[in-house]
Amino acid sequence: MITVTIVRNADKRITSFKIKGHAKYAKLGKDIVCAGVSAVSVGTVNSIEALANVKLPYAMDNGWLSSDIPVLADQETALKVQLLLESMIVMLNTIAESYGKYVVIKQQSLE
Repeated sequence: MITVTIVRNADKRITSFKIKGHAKYAKLGKDIVCAGVSAVSVGTVNSIEALANVKLPYAMDNGWLSSDIPVLADQETALKVQLLLESMIVMLNTIAESYGKYVVIKQQSLE
């Protein structure tokens, strides 16, 4: 199972995310759930760099992607980053709605 953990601060800003595990929906190379989650999450990290000009610190390995979102001084850039992260969550929720047996999304608050 893939577990997605989203951490937000008291202002509801996403401060980190972690995606770990394998869906095991199908054999290696044919697992559309793993491929979808990977495409959405890695695509989001790449989009943040390309569109907001922010290089996120991240760790990635087989079945693992995590990032701590930096606090950005420029408010406009910070909003772009948050919008792209919220978009990632919408896409991951869409996958989880169809394949809930293979993907779970958890939200945590830092209050």
